[in-house]
Amino acid sequence: MPDMLDLDALDFTKGGGLVTVVAQDARTGVVLMLAHADREALEQTLRTGEMHYHSRARGLWRKGATSGNVQMVVTLTADCDGDAILARVISEGPACHEGSRSCFGDTALSAEPIGAVDAIIAERMASGDAGKSHTRRLLDDRNLRLKKIGEEAAELVTACADNEADRAAEETADLLYHALVALRATGGSLADVQRVLAQRHAAPGARDG
Repeated sequence: MPDMLDLDALDFTKGGGLVTVVAQDARTGVVLMLAHADREALEQTLRTGEMHYHSRARGLWRKGATSGNVQMVVTLTADCDGDAILARVISEGPACHEGSRSCFGDTALSAEPIGAVDAIIAERMASGDAGKSHTRRLLDDRNLRLKKIGEEAAELVTACADNEADRAAEETADLLYHALVALRATGGSLADVQRVLAQRHAAPGARDG
């Protein structure tokens, strides 16, 4: 069940009985869509754990009721004015009725590439196609993924020592990918790293960065 949302603290009057809902992919940070919800829709969302919205044309509707592209709720957070909600969700398919992952197009999808990579790794981990992809082979072979981390780290050190920015960027990307695969294999995820960084940033005397 998602974090509880205090419906009584929301301001439905400002929007004529509705609040604005911004749906965000909880794994990648990509903004998926913008919609509206009334109290009934939010009550159904809290009860079922699946996003429900309100359309002035259709009334109450459950996301994915006809398409199957349901949105499972992770958290619901109201803004400071109580007239908008950030819904962090796990989307089972495209959020847009035109078939795109995001209603905001490719620009939104490219906003958080590291998160997108982590989401793909998670999908490969859940897949039963053992050995069919490089990611799946890494997940299935502990020695291989640890070896790759060592190789990529060494190549990054070399690129930095040679002061080659472009190659260093490429090697950093390779190292991040292999580190995320290894992290997934332990049961962790990018969200865990983000949480640690947020805690360090918020802590008194936190280290720079």
